[in-house]
This record gives sequence, C-alpha cells and structure tokens, in this order.
Amino acid sequence: MRALGFGAAAAVCAAVVVALGIATPPAPDGVSTDRLGPETGETIAEYLDRARDSLSGSDDGDRWALVSFTDYGPAAALPGLSGGLRVSRALYRVPIPRVATPLVAVQVPENATALTRSGTDAAWQLADRRRYTADGTRGAQVLDVSIVRLRTGCACSPGLVIRAPLSRLRELAGRPGIRTVQALPADAVAERFAVAPLLPDSADPVAPRPDDGAVPAG
Repeated sequence: MRALGFGAAAAVCAAVVVALGIATPPAPDGVSTDRLGPETGETIAEYLDRARDSLSGSDDGDRWALVSFTDYGPAAALPGLSGGLRVSRALYRVPIPRVATPLVAVQVPENATALTRSGTDAAWQLADRRRYTADGTRGAQVLDVSIVRLRTGCACSPGLVIRAPLSRLRELAGRPGIRTVQALPADAVAERFAVAPLLPDSADPVAPRPDDGAVPAG
C-alpha cells in the first residue's frame, strides 16, 4: 500500500510539473538577424551605399556601429582612428596574401590603454586556441605566425565596433583613414549581432578569402 501511495504521489507531481511547463514555457533563446559588415556576394559599392544609408536619421540615441578602415592599422593607432568614441571591440586579422587567417574580436574596457594593448590581447586569444591545434598542421602554422605578428605590434586591425549617436558616427565617417561606418538599428542588443568587417584587401564582390598560399614562418 505504501508503494502504491508513493506511485500515486509521483504521478500527481509529474502532472503538476507538466501543467506548470505548459503554463510557463521556457523562454526561447534569443535569435537576432542583426549583422555588421558586407554580405557574401555583395559588391563593395553596394555595401558602402548601404552603410552610408544606415547613418541617416535624426534621433540622438547611441547606436552600435562598425568602423572599417582604409588600411590595416596597428593597435597604437586605434585611439586616433576611433575619433574619441566609445570602443566596444577591437577587431584583428593578420593580413597574409592568399592565406585565410582568423578574425579576432577583443572586448575593450573604456580606457585608451586597454585599446592600445588590444593587439597583445588578440595574440593571447589565439594562443589559447593554439593549445588545441595539432602541431605541423596548416591551422597551427597560421596561428603561430598570427600570434607572433600581433605580439610585435603589426598593422593588423581592419576596424572597430563602437557605440555612439548617429551625428557622431557621421562625423567619424568623414575622417581620414575611415573607409566606412555602418550603424545598426536603435533596438539592436549588445552581443546579439554578427560582425564581419569590410577588409582593406577584400575581394570585390565580397567572398571567402582564398587559402592556397604559403604560410610564412613568422
């Protein structure tokens, strides 16, 4: 009888749990289609027009935006290229002809020192990834040369993710060294959007980078 009592109680509990699950279903994972940067197959001219259009508007709220540089810049130059605006992420990719090197996004606290050392932080991120990459493989070779160059202050940043009002973003878009600035809609959520900068040496139309070149030793 006691076993039957326990079984009945368990059945009642299960029914309650199911009922509660129906009444208060789990919140769905957030899904966002927001993206900064050109789409694969988009021409550079099309993207530049689209980025320019994203800066139109009269509201003065802060927007997330992607700044793409004319040329790759070293970490030491990033404070000047940011125009004094709040930098959220510094982007790095070591440019090597016909070698697909990884894009690294470094979270940046609100101070200039953190921004100028972000290249070294990018190297540390890749070094952590390198621990899980087998020696002698192409992937390991690419990581090794990327780490060395980032640690020596290479000109390897194609852009920044920043947050500022549209009026300030338009000002930044006209500064030397800035190829384009693209803003997200006002309701975009932090850390819920993809970033793929327009690289200074990007193909036109935009396409995955070729990966058939020799990987240098350093």
